[in-house]
Amino acid sequence: MGLVAVVVAALVHGAGTAQAATLFTDTFEDGNSNGWSSSGGSWSVTADGSQVLRQASTSADARVRAGQSGWTDYTVTARVKPTGWGGAGRFAGVAARAQGSSSYYFLAVRNDNVAVLGKVSGGVASTLASAALTVSTGTWYALRLQASGTSLTGQVNGGTALTASDAQFGSGQIALLGRYASAHFDDVAVETAPPGPTPPPTTPAPTTPASPTPTPPTPTPSTPGPSVPVPAGQADGFASVNALGQNGTTGGAGGPVVTVNSSAAFLDYIARPGPYVIQVAGTITLPTGTSDGMHNVSSDKTIVGIGSNATLSGGGLNIGLPVNDATTSPPADAVHNVIIRNLHLTGATDDLLNVQMFSHHIWIDHNEFSNGDDGAVDIKRGSDYVTVSWNHFHDHDKTLLLSHDEDAGAQDIGRLRVTYHHNWFNASDQRHPRVRFSAMTHVYNNYYYENSYGVASTYDAAVLVENNYFYSVNNPGRVEFSGDLGRILERGNILVDCNHPIETRGSVPEPSGFYRYTAHNAADVPTIVPAGAGVGKLG
Repeated sequence: MGLVAVVVAALVHGAGTAQAATLFTDTFEDGNSNGWSSSGGSWSVTADGSQVLRQASTSADARVRAGQSGWTDYTVTARVKPTGWGGAGRFAGVAARAQGSSSYYFLAVRNDNVAVLGKVSGGVASTLASAALTVSTGTWYALRLQASGTSLTGQVNGGTALTASDAQFGSGQIALLGRYASAHFDDVAVETAPPGPTPPPTTPAPTTPASPTPTPPTPTPSTPGPSVPVPAGQADGFASVNALGQNGTTGGAGGPVVTVNSSAAFLDYIARPGPYVIQVAGTITLPTGTSDGMHNVSSDKTIVGIGSNATLSGGGLNIGLPVNDATTSPPADAVHNVIIRNLHLTGATDDLLNVQMFSHHIWIDHNEFSNGDDGAVDIKRGSDYVTVSWNHFHDHDKTLLLSHDEDAGAQDIGRLRVTYHHNWFNASDQRHPRVRFSAMTHVYNNYYYENSYGVASTYDAAVLVENNYFYSVNNPGRVEFSGDLGRILERGNILVDCNHPIETRGSVPEPSGFYRYTAHNAADVPTIVPAGAGVGKLG
């Protein structure tokens, strides 16, 4: 029998006691792990007498989750067989009331001969109760973890109960865990438990500073987004969201279409008011003597290269008003609704592309970025609703910066919602992206190839790293680069010849609550992304 996930009404007898109802079972006999969402490790269904779920890695904090985020009082049971340890103090077990991949209660067998009832909060494990138990690889252990109100009870092989009381997590999914331990898992079941002596606590929603304009609700982090394609040629990700008085990102649609092949004509049209579609033909060398070679783009513009060799060289593009760090609310004339596509931007004396000062609804798609003196694409100072997609980055150091400074919270907190997808980081060095303060950063289906580091999250930035392929990356993902800790949730990524795992911490909003997207399997990324990213590939 494979996965069964049902909610059944409890049967109430005349005496007033409730009979347990089955919420979920999985024996993996159907040969798959459908319904489970993994974070870290290497998970697959294999044979061990019967079909079991195997976690094969000892070098990762590995978890798979299933069930509903709204489950409160229940009992989860499973059989667990450790098969290898990645060091001292490693464990394998089950979890209840999982808030995500890094916050949950757990019952586990640990390789220092201990059964432990504990919790992980923000990625940090703590013991609530423990008991001596002979623990060895190749042995099956029957685990039973009950959460009822604030009461937690765990048993291994029907032995002495481990008990504790904790009110941090009131509801959540179940999970199977291999914390730097490989293991087999089987016969997972979830049943309702009688309500505890106190009602389960609720977790308050995260708050952000008041804004003069409404923002979309923050969804509960739970399941991956739907596999729904966005029509070709239209902005997707956060650039597609209706917000701040702008319905998605349409650029210069509806305005005059002009073709330019000189810097004078190019600079004239990008600064004009009103919508324009500006087609770039051939190579345009931009002046470098004014404002560090940065040239301002006004609202409602599409700047698109013709063919496969349209190039902007020598200077960079600035999307945003002049810098004013005293401004903490979006001005009415903030630059918005700009599309940059099918261009090779190279050789700038500052940034290749800079987005700043509350600019919003920006789509940066199918471009090539190389050899800039500073950032390739920097997004900062309260900018919002931006998508960076299908771009090729190479021969560049500081690639993607999201928020420029640790003192920028007054402008950035509650903003900097950015999607990075299907980009090819081809031996570019660092910042892919490096994130501060962001309310939500979605990094999915990117191909990382021989980089110093991938994603860095700090200053409470919320980052989802999903279905990316990392090859020969020293640090694929870090939750602390400098300053206060950030947050990273990771799922579905593949790491090859990387020196460190992706670090995770805290909870992150679910992007499917904001927009539709299709996430390819990470294994397909090294083929799909180089074939489609960069200039001359809009088709």
